[in-house]
Amino acid sequence: MLFGQSIFQSVLERLKAEDETAEDEAGSPAAHRVSGLGTGLAFDVMQGVSVASQRVGEAYFDNLDLDAAGLTEKPEPVPDPEPVMPEHLTRTTLQEVAAELAISAADTPLTLSEKRRAFARANHPDGVALPFRDNATKRMMLANLLIDEALRRVGR
Repeated sequence: MLFGQSIFQSVLERLKAEDETAEDEAGSPAAHRVSGLGTGLAFDVMQGVSVASQRVGEAYFDNLDLDAAGLTEKPEPVPDPEPVMPEHLTRTTLQEVAAELAISAADTPLTLSEKRRAFARANHPDGVALPFRDNATKRMMLANLLIDEALRRVGR
């Protein structure tokens, strides 16, 4: 501590003194400066409104030479094609899912969990288009039912 002050307090006092001497040397602060801001503000103003704030999405294009690239007009957006249902999502019966899983008496808990993960990678509802999620959900429920039943049998 210096003169009964902590180091932090002494640094604050020194900064305050430096700020006062800088203001005395400069005289009155310039009209275009914001009091307490070390630098001036630089932006384009048109009728009191910032130009950049009016074209937020186009600010990047200001720095591109679009005429030289031949891109003066914005291209028409291409509509997304209609999704096509994968063939495996049409098989939603218990027998079809069981045949796909190919669960046998020789399966161990490890192989059954591997089959569950592999089936989920291909059929999980989060991984398919929205119109096909009902079929994917049904297939996952059937696969989980079959694998859980096989795990119960292995556990006995």
